[in-house]
Amino acid sequence: MRLEFHPEAELELIEAAVHYELQVPGLGRRLEAEIRRATDLLLQHPGIGPHVDPDLRKFVLGRFPFMLIYSVARDVLRIEVVAHQSRLPGYWKSRIDR
Repeated sequence: MRLEFHPEAELELIEAAVHYELQVPGLGRRLEAEIRRATDLLLQHPGIGPHVDPDLRKFVLGRFPFMLIYSVARDVLRIEVVAHQSRLPGYWKSRIDR
């Protein structure tokens, strides 16, 4: 299975990492490492997250207030959203390719 990021999810990750890095040096890198651990786990166990939609699942990070919304199709795990949990719920729904 291979990993892909929706372009907007990739931007969300970069923006969050930069924000944290500016707050505390090294914190942005720790966020990136946490997301890397999460995606490694999801690649091994893609069905681990609960469904938020028939084609989408959610995985909540343990150390940061973020969640990953992802889809699985054939041999691709695609991160659709990297969302802060305090952000407006469902803001991302219009971006999902159906």
